[in-house]
Amino acid sequence: MISKEKGLIILTVFVDILGFGIIVPILPFYVTSFGVSATTVTLLFAVFAFFSFLSTPFLGALSDKIGRRPILIVSILSTSIGWFVFAGAGSVIWLFIGRIVDGLAAGNISTAQSYLIDISKTDKERTQNLGVISAIFGVGFIIGPMIGGFLSTISHTFPFWFVGGLAMLNALLVFLFLPESRKNTNDNEEKISINPFKPLARAIKNKALMPSFIAWFFFILAATTTQSMLSLFLKDNFGFDAFKAGLVITGMGIIIALNQTIGLKHLWLKYFKEPDLVLLLVIIMGAGLLLMGSTVNILFPLGLIFVSFCQSVLRVVMTSQMAGKAGPEIRGEILGIMTSIASLSMVIGPLMAGPLFEIKTNIPFLTGFIYTLIVLAVIYIDRKSLKKEELPEDVQTDQMVY
Repeated sequence: MISKEKGLIILTVFVDILGFGIIVPILPFYVTSFGVSATTVTLLFAVFAFFSFLSTPFLGALSDKIGRRPILIVSILSTSIGWFVFAGAGSVIWLFIGRIVDGLAAGNISTAQSYLIDISKTDKERTQNLGVISAIFGVGFIIGPMIGGFLSTISHTFPFWFVGGLAMLNALLVFLFLPESRKNTNDNEEKISINPFKPLARAIKNKALMPSFIAWFFFILAATTTQSMLSLFLKDNFGFDAFKAGLVITGMGIIIALNQTIGLKHLWLKYFKEPDLVLLLVIIMGAGLLLMGSTVNILFPLGLIFVSFCQSVLRVVMTSQMAGKAGPEIRGEILGIMTSIASLSMVIGPLMAGPLFEIKTNIPFLTGFIYTLIVLAVIYIDRKSLKKEELPEDVQTDQMVY
């Protein structure tokens, strides 16, 4: 039985991801109706990610100080306003304003994660709750494009009005029924800076967390570099149209949803410890990117399955690990920083993928493989240093000699 609190948090995340899922097939058609180039369409995605990068650490830290509930309400309302501005835009500048407003409110995902962690009673429950959040991503990407396509038959703007109204209703439900998850929220008297780079710098200086941040950055970079040009690759190498490419993305969403709802609980967490699981899945993901980047087209579907299969679980387990390392007083800030790092990767990844794709269509996949090697190296070095710290001093010396 899902509690009221958990149900409302699931709804919050679902509305966010549903909106993004609707964007994927509809936004290019809507934006190009303003007579703009494809570059402008790409910039609209990048602008959202950039302002999300700026806002999420601050919103996460603020939720640690004043509580999760008020941040959720304000950020969901801002998302609704962003969609309304975007739908009612009379010029290109208003399209950008709509995406900026939505990007500034993007901290509701990390705040929702913090809320679920607050109400989790065990480490296993924490990981499973985060798995539910990630499964919603898969569900949103399955039904979002289908809903967007159906609603766009009314008009290209109607899907955005629809999601804006849904977000407004969501904010009302949170306001009326969601209690605060944190107690004694005013214990921390430290002032919160509006500079988004201060919490980033403070977290990076944390010796225990810095390797995890680096690994997270390159993992997301590998994912976004390849995902951003997947449809173009399918078009150029397989002759797929938008409908067929959409079916591929829907298939990826199904894999993600099943893996995170069933596989995470009954396979991965049952038979593997989190650190070992991360290493294994990064290796398989790297192998998948190599297969996708090979010139043998028949290997591409297998590689795509590997990548979809692995990255869906990696997002959950890496987030859970980082949340476990962070104390409850900074957990919201740390999760906000993780979202911010992901947003930065979502800006850099597509910007790099385009030129690489222009050189040769398979290079972005091979670049993603290189990023997974960096992730492996960082995780391996971090684990080795942690094991060395756990050894007695004389054993550490022997290890250093050899």
